Amino acid sequence: MDPTPTRNAPSLADATRGRILFGGDYNPEQWPEETWQEDVRLMKEAGVNSVTVGVFSWAKLEPRPGAREFGWLDLLMDLMHEHGIGVVLATPTASPPPWMGRLHPETLPRDEDGRVEWWGSRQHFSHSSAAYRRHAAAVTEDLAARYGSHPALTMWHINNEYCTFDYGDEAAAAFRRWLQDKYGTVEALNRAWGTAFWSQGYDGWHEVLPPRHAHYMKNPTHVLDFKRFTSDMLLECYAAERDIVRRHTPHIPVTTNFMPLWVGQDAWKWAAEEDVVSVDSYPDPRDPLGAQDNALLQDMTRSQAAGGPWMLMEQAAGPVNWRGVNHPKPRGLNRLWSLQAVARGADAVCYFQWRQSRQGAEKFHSGMVSHAGERGRTFQEVKRIGAELARIGTEVTGTPVLSDIAILHEWNSWWAGAQDGRLSSEVDYAEVVRAWHRALWEAHLTTAFAHPEHDLTGYRLVVVPQLYLLTDAAIDNLLAYVRGGGTLVCGFLTGVADEDDRVRPGGMDVRLRELFGIRTLHEWWPLDAGSTAECEGFRGTLWSEEIEAEDGVAAARYEGGELHGVPAVLRRGGAWYVSTLPEPEALRDLLARIAEDAGVRPPLDGLPAGVEAVRRGGLLFLLNHRRDAVTVSVPGRHRDLLTGADVAETVELGRYGVVVLEEAP
Repeated sequence: MDPTPTRNAPSLADATRGRILFGGDYNPEQWPEETWQEDVRLMKEAGVNSVTVGVFSWAKLEPRPGAREFGWLDLLMDLMHEHGIGVVLATPTASPPPWMGRLHPETLPRDEDGRVEWWGSRQHFSHSSAAYRRHAAAVTEDLAARYGSHPALTMWHINNEYCTFDYGDEAAAAFRRWLQDKYGTVEALNRAWGTAFWSQGYDGWHEVLPPRHAHYMKNPTHVLDFKRFTSDMLLECYAAERDIVRRHTPHIPVTTNFMPLWVGQDAWKWAAEEDVVSVDSYPDPRDPLGAQDNALLQDMTRSQAAGGPWMLMEQAAGPVNWRGVNHPKPRGLNRLWSLQAVARGADAVCYFQWRQSRQGAEKFHSGMVSHAGERGRTFQEVKRIGAELARIGTEVTGTPVLSDIAILHEWNSWWAGAQDGRLSSEVDYAEVVRAWHRALWEAHLTTAFAHPEHDLTGYRLVVVPQLYLLTDAAIDNLLAYVRGGGTLVCGFLTGVADEDDRVRPGGMDVRLRELFGIRTLHEWWPLDAGSTAECEGFRGTLWSEEIEAEDGVAAARYEGGELHGVPAVLRRGGAWYVSTLPEPEALRDLLARIAEDAGVRPPLDGLPAGVEAVRRGGLLFLLNHRRDAVTVSVPGRHRDLLTGADVAETVELGRYGVVVLEEAP
């Protein structure tokens, strides 16, 4: 099952208090105070009950070193409390003021070519800089001391979208300290990194640098450890500020926002340090797979929240401003995707941002109040969403989303598999994960995500799209799961390397080869872009493998070409191995059959394509992601919480329609 929290701490429930939080990032410092009164009026009209304040306000709070200008924030906090709107108060440390880079140039990060990333944008801080950390702690301390007892405060939001890599000198010194803590001796580091290759052996710690620009390919384990180090250094920055606010307000939950399936943070490790797991979600409204991308992110975030409620910190009410072409959301899509998040466990639905900015780099990024104002379509749709969330909040908040299926995902494996010297640049780990999740989503099967070392015994089916790097503990966990009666399905390039990115003898760990019935993995045969491998009953994409298998374990074979007759899909008892990526319909059908054999079925039978069904607590969410209306069979009698209408046997879902059904007495 999903991991359980290890610390008695405040939670999202302490902020929601039986409501779904609804609102967004609010940047009052960009507007004159008379606009604040207008904002409050519109917030109340839209049902907004939560705003995130102060994310990028460091220069406003501390215009010069040591100065503190809290007057505007005092007024704002009081105004929100007066009108019953809670404040998620952010520490402003994601964007240091210009004076910091000018007075402390060592706080500015450097890229792998040694170029300085100057102020004038955001995230321009070195996570390893002592000066940055000192100033960040000071402003956080003063914020917590001043507002810790303010009645408007409901949650702390630390920094914003941590994502800074740094290859500078302070980072280099911190990297060496991190490596010393991990390996103890240079000799141990040399063994782990395989530095006998290309004469890379280190004679002392002083010789070790970040993986800066090099003449040719870099040592992959060096790069892997630097990614681990970067995630850990950013986590240290988060934890330092979290501990400050927690000391002042142990009863107030703390969060920071993840980005969608972002490669730079080990989010399993990070989530364990948060009271509330929150995420930003920006699928492309023109992407036909946007709803599935949303579902993947929501399943992953819920799983990082130990299966409990989570917070949608940011989404767009309309277009973003960073794609080549930035399309608005068609009518109804904002509502559909907001309710999809609730269906998959969100107890907070928020946006970037409340009011669309008139200046700055994101003035064309949408807001809940767009440039069209309160009469604009965007705000009118926001009002409807706010009203509906208020209507269902007491029935939904705190209830679980249950799943009998877990998808295994792990950042170290992603980092290691993305090395420059891999066998195919066509294989993108994140896209492989998306393909397997999409197959289950299109089969109407709700999934959780899990770390390969989590307790898996509560799941009927565990799928591994691809885990190139697996620790011994993870492999033992998979073996124990299958021995305990579970069904395991693994994709190609799984179990190839150990935690130091050292290829396991035979190209796959011997324990996994025995599990799947593989005598010898002779060769990997990556496929060219657009090429396919014919198999019995389907076509494979991206990859194929020359496998010699035990008798009776081949569930499907390659047909034609170099691999004719070679097993493509293997089954040995409850363990399956898929040595290619079947085309989408084939993968969907394969996983649906395996799931059914494992005792896992969709929430409803006969669901049309494009209709998503999710059970949360005692409620059934039906979401129509199609542009046309559809009729869905729902045996029994129900009531739609959104409209109060009775539903008997069938329900009509219009374009982008949603119903939230509870069984009628």
